[in-house]
Amino acid sequence: MNAFYKTSSPDISLGLLLKTLARKPDLPLVFRYDGQVVKPGYHVTEVKAGQFSGLDCGANPEAWAEIFVQLWDVEDGGRTHMQAGKFAAIIRKVSEHVKLDGSARLTFEVSDGDRPMALYCAAMPQVGETVISVELAPRPASCKPRDRWLAEQETATPKPCCTPSSASCCA
Repeated sequence: MNAFYKTSSPDISLGLLLKTLARKPDLPLVFRYDGQVVKPGYHVTEVKAGQFSGLDCGANPEAWAEIFVQLWDVEDGGRTHMQAGKFAAIIRKVSEHVKLDGSARLTFEVSDGDRPMALYCAAMPQVGETVISVELAPRPASCKPRDRWLAEQETATPKPCCTPSSASCCA
């Protein structure tokens, strides 16, 4: 099968995140999302790994690995933001039981306990003198026909419909 592997994404991988955190493991790891900073008591509540494969609307195969890290954005007593090394240790603990592909696409699931869980992709961590920060941006849902239609509306230049030989179908 000639599968299209989703690797052109600007997302960082789990391996890149862990490599960056290893530079200064004692610094607090602070995530930012929706214009706010996660609360100092945040928890990593779940880490999941998945292998996905399917066919798009033009019968083009696609496959990718994805790791989901669930953050619970809550206050927890007098805790401070988790150290980068502790976050990495949690991931290592999961790796003892679940095979984690360091090159996999990384998705964060975040909830504050009031709002529903939302999906985010992570930008490259910023390592400062006193903190490591990771900006999380909403992960847009993709619908290839809709995405192509929207792009066509912006350019007003119609593109051919999705066919198995159409390279634009895999965008």
